[in-house]
Amino acid sequence: MARTPWSQDELLLACALVAQNGWHELRQTDERVHELSGLLRSLPTRRDAAASDPRFRSVNSVSRKTTDIATAHPDYRGTRTRGGQPTQAVVNDFLERPAEMADLAEAIRIGMGSGELHDLPPLGEGADEGEETVGREGQLIPRLVRRRERDPKLRRLKIEQARRRRQAIRCEVCLFDFHTAYGQLGSGYIEVHHRLPLHISGRTETRLDDLAFLCANCHRMCHKSFRNKSWRTPDEVKAEIANSTDG
Repeated sequence: MARTPWSQDELLLACALVAQNGWHELRQTDERVHELSGLLRSLPTRRDAAASDPRFRSVNSVSRKTTDIATAHPDYRGTRTRGGQPTQAVVNDFLERPAEMADLAEAIRIGMGSGELHDLPPLGEGADEGEETVGREGQLIPRLVRRRERDPKLRRLKIEQARRRRQAIRCEVCLFDFHTAYGQLGSGYIEVHHRLPLHISGRTETRLDDLAFLCANCHRMCHKSFRNKSWRTPDEVKAEIANSTDG
């Protein structure tokens, strides 16, 4: 049976473990390797592989991957294993952004522990264009964020909050107002987006003040995979618009 390549989410979790271990590999007897093996086999993006192959992400394969990661560190002086470019890329990300990458790994663990990530549908079911792209954040965290943002109750409560505060219900990036453009047809219509990435906000529950109003176009740009990043804040999209205008 052909081996299943390691996904960005899996590499992220494995690299977080190696980084916590002082950038040293972990042996098969290490309890942390056993725990990670079980976690990787339970990831929603890997259900089919785990169900069809009992050897998938076994303790032995996880231990070998920690060796690939450890030997990809620039300070390693022994013989390097062939971990491949994706492994080297995630190591580079951890070295450049250690806190961010560690937070991403922790967000996945929290999502698995809370059951939220277990509830995500298989890839391809109802996915929008670009939703299955992989950035530095992998697939799981962006998909969880999109699912929360599509929660009709959350959107309704956010709109009710804005009305109580007498705030404009319009895109916070481009200022497009659906009511102004479409009259009653567009009254109260808007989409919502998290102001901060899930791994930065560190919350397992979304607060209304964490959400920004966006038009459909700006919301797409917030989630568009670009320069190895699949998530950006409304302020970052606003900066892209300003840079485009200046140019």
